[in-house]
Amino acid sequence: MFIDVPDESAVSDDVSRWYERQRASWGYLPNYAAAFATRPDVAEAWAALSNAIGKGMERRRYELATIAAARGLRSTYCMAAHSMFLRDDVGDETTMRAIVADPSLAALDATDRAVMEFATLVALDAPSVTQEHVQRLRDQGLSDADVADVVFAAAARAFFTKVLDALGVQADAQLGAAFDPEMRQNVTVGRPIAGT
Repeated sequence: MFIDVPDESAVSDDVSRWYERQRASWGYLPNYAAAFATRPDVAEAWAALSNAIGKGMERRRYELATIAAARGLRSTYCMAAHSMFLRDDVGDETTMRAIVADPSLAALDATDRAVMEFATLVALDAPSVTQEHVQRLRDQGLSDADVADVVFAAAARAFFTKVLDALGVQADAQLGAAFDPEMRQNVTVGRPIAGT
């Protein structure tokens, strides 16, 4: 990481609580946790926003939109984590492998492809989004609330990926170990995974 943060034994109670929640969730202290050690209030606000967005939409669609934004923003950390979540938590290894293996998304159905293309556009060039882009999602059966959820997921991911990458945070070695070597290489879209 590019900034110095206190050793875990010397952090404030707020940071300690943040670390403990991340450790409980992951089974280890993920590298990204330290990026928020100087501002645990921002960590809590991020967690609340991310949870609100994720819990407010269908989980699989959330992961698709998040993976698309992460890939577009070249965030290895988020690409790897949410690919793993799609595979393990959603139980959709087939789609995860198709997305990771082929950035063109050619193997996906029209709805999934439209969601991911739209999320990428939101993450990379939101001012270029037009009514026609939104209509394409409506034509695939998404409601206006569904469209807004995709926007929320992609926009929130932009914040998190930029914090991690600008502070030099690498994806955890443990996260990298969740993939076979080929998949690990394919989810590495930006900074390398720690230990590789």
